[in-house]
Amino acid sequence: MITEDGIVTHATPETAWIKTTRSAACESCSSKDSCGVSHHPSEEMTIIVPNTIGVKTGDRVVVGINSAPMLFLSFFLYVFPIILLIIGALIGDALAPVLGMKKSVLSMGFGFSLFALAFLIIRKKQAGMSKKDKYKPFLVRKKNPINA
Repeated sequence: MITEDGIVTHATPETAWIKTTRSAACESCSSKDSCGVSHHPSEEMTIIVPNTIGVKTGDRVVVGINSAPMLFLSFFLYVFPIILLIIGALIGDALAPVLGMKKSVLSMGFGFSLFALAFLIIRKKQAGMSKKDKYKPFLVRKKNPINA
């Protein structure tokens, strides 16, 4: 699990707004645009999460996101298109003699076609995945107050 410290800037019984500092983990994350993070030009960001542990404004908290879904997203965004590119090239290479075409041309055509198809699949799945709770940050626990 990836965790970040933060301070609750606003809270309702259902939702908490957590101010935290953007870390290197956030910058390299493939789903940083769809995880519920408000965009700010500075290093500080606001994360909107369900208030599952009853935090109040001013509380120091730890916010987490599960790493297993992030590994899947990384595979889906980076490895899946390359796999389809290779499969397309192999299909083109195998079909070229049957169709009487140059292997390189057909391999390139099928490879790039499946590569583009991978991005269409990713685009279609993106909206549904960003709505699932397993891809969103959540409150882990309250931290002890600074002056305690």
